[in-house]
This record gives sequence, C-alpha cells and structure tokens, in this order.
Amino acid sequence: MIQPSIDVKNLSKAYDDVLAVKSISFSIKAGETVALLGGNGAGKTTTISMLLGILLPTAGSIRLLGEDIIENRFRVMHRINFSSPYVDLPRRLTVRQNLMFFCRLYGIVNAKERIMVLCEELDLYEFIDRPTGSLSSGQKTRVSVAKALVNEPEILLLDEPTASLDPDTADWVRSYLKDYQSRKQAAILLASHNMSEVERICDNVLMMKLGRIVDQGTPSELLHRYSRTNLEEVFLDIARDRASPDIQDGDPPRDNLELGDL
Repeated sequence: MIQPSIDVKNLSKAYDDVLAVKSISFSIKAGETVALLGGNGAGKTTTISMLLGILLPTAGSIRLLGEDIIENRFRVMHRINFSSPYVDLPRRLTVRQNLMFFCRLYGIVNAKERIMVLCEELDLYEFIDRPTGSLSSGQKTRVSVAKALVNEPEILLLDEPTASLDPDTADWVRSYLKDYQSRKQAAILLASHNMSEVERICDNVLMMKLGRIVDQGTPSELLHRYSRTNLEEVFLDIARDRASPDIQDGDPPRDNLELGDL
C-alpha cells in the first residue's frame, strides 16, 4: 500500500484552556490537491503551522512523506515548502537576493539557474532586481509562489496563493500550479476563500469549523450533499449553521470537548 504524502491523525492544539484544533484526521496522496476551508478562527492557520513544524501539537500525530515530523522534522523539511502573501519577505532585499537566500537555505546546488527558471516561468524579470518592499501586492504574491518552489517541493502548503492577483494572472498561476503538480506529483494543501478556485483545482475539500473537520468530500460530493450549485453556498450553510452534516468518521458532535479528553 502506497503511504500518503500527508497523514494526520487525531491532531489537537490547545492554547491554555482553549482548543484551537480538536482531534482532526486526514490524509493527502501524492499528486492530490486538498482544500482546507473554514471561516476566521476555524483552525486552518494553526493546522498548517503544525504541519510546518512551527507549532507542536498538544496531541495526535503528523507524518509527512513517511516521517514523523515531531521526531524527525529535519529529515523531511527540505522536501516541503510554503507560500502565503501575508508573510513578508525581507523588504530591503531584492527579489533575486531573497530567492538566492532560500535557495541556499534549501541547499540548491545550481541556485542561479533555478532562479532564472522561476523568473521565466513566473514572469519575474521586470522586477527581479527591485527591493521586495517596493513591489505591488500582486507582484509580492508571485514572488511568494516562486519562493515556495525553489526546492521543487513534494509537499506544497498554500495559503491564499492568488490573493491580490488580477483575474487573468490568478488564472495563470492556478494553471501553473496544476502543471507543476502534474509534473512533480506533489501533494498540495490549499487554504483559500476563493470558492471557484477550490472547485477548479481541488480534488477534495476539508470543511473546518471551531477547530473540527465538520465535513469533507470532493467538490461535487459536497454540492450534491447540500443541494447547492457552488461551494460558496455550501461554505455559508456550514458557517451559518444552516445544515448539520455528519462529523468526520461518523462521530457525533462534541461541542463541549475539554482538555481532559485529549
């Protein structure tokens, strides 16, 4: 049996007496794109931070590419990368200098050649030698995507990858990411508020609310289950308690989950 690229089991994170993530489980195969959806405070950022090894879980396990990242994080982190337009790169460094820094961080042997490939593929030539802090929001987003691909990762964690991009550029970036995934068979976990984007590029969807996965399935399965025509309507049904789908694995809702349950 082929192991999943991302395998999360009973993952929880507590801050003092607040449970931000409540015993969630999911897996993502190589070559699969999965969306992690939910409103503000649903637990998406906390979940991604645990996958990146930035936060330690309170309970549960995370295996990436077969490695337990709590025990063996440094065996696998060079094969993973992350992109978010909300995480600033050093503003005084040029785009080229920033990309060179991350190439060295990931041990890229032919760093100059890799940067030139990314410049061509993501159309960065116009501002490659400009300070990153002087770029427009859309340009910074493209640089963030380039940074996430310097090491040709096998796992790619994306937070709003097309934020601040005009529709034409956003469509181009989505197509580029799908092509990259097809070529490299990368596993992608995507957090997005763009429901049409999710419908277009995601194989499966995880719906989070109050730290729990409250529903999951392919976009078409969710549309059928909620009798809706688009994922935005499904999202609103869940966010506004207009529907009560089954909790993951058939478990009953446990809104009164306590730290002692972990």
